[in-house]
Amino acid sequence: MRQRSPGASREQSLQTPRAAGLAGIVFALLLAAAIVLVRTGLPSGADGDTVDLDQSQRNAVATAVELVPFAGIAFLWFMGALRAHTGEKEDRFIATVFLGSGLVFVACLFGAAAASGSVLGSGQPQAFGRHLAYELLTTYGLRMAAVFVFATSAIGRRMRVFPRPLSLAGMVAGLVLLVVGSTLPWSELVFPAWALVISLYILRAARRPA
Repeated sequence: MRQRSPGASREQSLQTPRAAGLAGIVFALLLAAAIVLVRTGLPSGADGDTVDLDQSQRNAVATAVELVPFAGIAFLWFMGALRAHTGEKEDRFIATVFLGSGLVFVACLFGAAAASGSVLGSGQPQAFGRHLAYELLTTYGLRMAAVFVFATSAIGRRMRVFPRPLSLAGMVAGLVLLVVGSTLPWSELVFPAWALVISLYILRAARRPA
C-alpha cells in the first residue's frame, strides 16, 4: 500500500479549510441575493392577496429561482468540506444532526424556490404559491438552518477550530433563526450572514502557519 507523504497530508489539511471557506462564501452571497430578490419580487409575502406582478417583480423572482440551485450546490460543498476537515475526530451524534439538518434545509430551500417560481406560471399568480414558499423557507427551512448552526458551532467548539466568541455568536444566530425566524421579516438573512462570517474565519485561519 502506498503511504501518503507528510507533505501531501499537510497540503490536504490546508486545502480542505480553503474549500469550505470558498464554498461558504459563494453560498452566503447567492442565498442572500436570492432572499432579497424574493422579498423584493413578492413584498407582501405569505399574507399577500392574489395580485398581478409587474415585469420587474417577475424578473426578480425568476432570477432568485435561478440562483437557488447554485446556492444549494455551494452549501452541499460547504458541508462536505467541513466534514472532511473534521475527519475521524467528529462526534457521531452531532455529525448526524449536522448532516441531517443541512440536507433538510437544502430540500426546503429547493421547495421554496419551486413554489416561488409557480407564481410566474400565469398572468394571475395564486396566493397558494406565496404561502407555500414562505412557509417552507421561514417555518421549516430556517429552523433546520438553526439546527445546522447549532451543530456546526458545537463541532467547531469541541475541536477548538472556532474561538469561543464565534461559537457563542453561532448559538445566538441559531436562537434567532429558531425562535423569531418565522415572524420577523428579513430574519432569514441571519443564516447567510453567519455562513459568510464562518467562511471568512476559516479562510483566515487556513492562511496561518501550521
